[in-house]
Amino acid sequence: MVSAQFYSPGTSVAPATMVVSGNSGGVRGGCSFGRAIIFPRKYHDAGLRVRNVATRLPETEVSPEEGVGYGGKLAAWTSIRQERWEGEPVVQGEIPLWLNGTYLRNGPGMWNIGDYNFRHLFDGYATLVRLHFHDGRLTAGHRQIQSDAYKAAIKNKKLCYREFSEAPKPDNFLSYVGELASLLSGASLTDNANTGVVRLGDGRVVCLTETIKGSIVIDPETLETKGKFEYSDSLGGLIHSAHPIVTETEFWTLLPDLLKPGYLVVRMEPGSNERKEVGRVNCRGGPAPGWVHSFPVTEHYVVVPEMPLRYCAQNLLRAEPTPLYKFEWHPLSKAFMHVMCKASGKIVASVEVPLYVTFHFINAYEEKDNDGRVTAIIADCCEHNANTTILDKLRLQNLRSFSGEDVLPDARVGRFTIPLDGSLYGTLDAALDPDEHGRGMDMCTINPAYLGKPYRYAYACGANRPCNFPNTLTKLDLMEKKAKTWFEEGAVPSEPYFVARPGATEEDDGVVISMISDKNGEGYALLLDGRTFEEIARGKFPYGLPYGLHGCWVPKK
Repeated sequence: MVSAQFYSPGTSVAPATMVVSGNSGGVRGGCSFGRAIIFPRKYHDAGLRVRNVATRLPETEVSPEEGVGYGGKLAAWTSIRQERWEGEPVVQGEIPLWLNGTYLRNGPGMWNIGDYNFRHLFDGYATLVRLHFHDGRLTAGHRQIQSDAYKAAIKNKKLCYREFSEAPKPDNFLSYVGELASLLSGASLTDNANTGVVRLGDGRVVCLTETIKGSIVIDPETLETKGKFEYSDSLGGLIHSAHPIVTETEFWTLLPDLLKPGYLVVRMEPGSNERKEVGRVNCRGGPAPGWVHSFPVTEHYVVVPEMPLRYCAQNLLRAEPTPLYKFEWHPLSKAFMHVMCKASGKIVASVEVPLYVTFHFINAYEEKDNDGRVTAIIADCCEHNANTTILDKLRLQNLRSFSGEDVLPDARVGRFTIPLDGSLYGTLDAALDPDEHGRGMDMCTINPAYLGKPYRYAYACGANRPCNFPNTLTKLDLMEKKAKTWFEEGAVPSEPYFVARPGATEEDDGVVISMISDKNGEGYALLLDGRTFEEIARGKFPYGLPYGLHGCWVPKK
């Protein structure tokens, strides 16, 4: 047996002991973070020691007695142990030598302020994680994003800005009135950029959430917060899509208009901070625009979804959350999909579709006839069978209290067909049998070279039931309508991110990166072969990390 300790001097985190087994001819000793030990495909474990880079977080720690995340329990739904860490994990397996660059993952990572615990997964203060690959080696680290909301909470030991389901508690009626005024002006909305991270065409890296003020520039090498991403235009607005479309040459996003229900479609050039309006889509139903957490594009068109899960100003003003938080379900308002030409800003299709609920679109492309004319737009998404209960299932209490009952709502790859012949209606069907991926579906990525184009493969989180949250990694073959699955009992994987091999000619020639929280409270970075979907390597963190949401790839300079 090999015994090792990992710790960070100067923090209030108690040393944790990890006992692992070895065998003859296997591990001969531990490893400090000064160098990596790369194991053959037959995996072994070794000890870890953390560099002294932690910042003490006495007001944010979760004690082992709470039973969530420490002492051998799942860490996915537990606040991060310390504000900052970096080191060189022990690697089991072989990292491809061609994999050179940095994977960044953003997500909520701190769900309490002192003794006050947040309600919802989406409330947590942003934790940015970095995996840097170079010549078969892996270095890693994490750091809290220094948003105004986070810094104010640490300084004042209380919530100071409105989060997804949380609002500051007013001291009296006058402060309540002042808080409402601040909300209407946007001053009290959070800048907690805990949702996504994107690399712009000019190389800047920006963390994002649904509030426009929550656009924060970070250094991808140090994870240092560099400051706000300030838009230089006069378009205004308080919210935007949390998932813009970003390539080397394009930046597209949607700005919901809550006063005159609709969406502005805007574009920004690489190197610029100025958004320019390309066109506007007016809503066809409901008292407010539908939630647009994400949207897809094709080579020549922007697809604007109008979901019957709509923003609700009344719910935004409430101090306590409703079951649908800042939204309302309006099935009688119907559901629509709009298509706008990128070049002209003209709407070329606006069709009614079956009711749907989605957080994340996967991809879209143009369907052409034999003469090369575009006849329809195909748009795929992670669709929750028009069931809004998925939002409330993401309460932390629900995530932390899994009893073995199968409570995860069903989901599928929803495929919209939007005809461009003037038809009034489009269709929504399952792109493949949902049982192929366990009727769980979210956090989907593709080979970015196929963005807006016909594609075959997607990578997502599926389900091995019973479960209360997506618990598998799944490779979807949308041509053969089959799926391959990676699963580890009791583990919670985060978004699988595909990185193509340089020079690859096949769509699935590359690796898939995910971060895993295992059932014993530990965590690791996982690499899967993009073709076979078999494990290539894993790098163990010194402790389990909170669940994260979305990532991006920063190639080697």
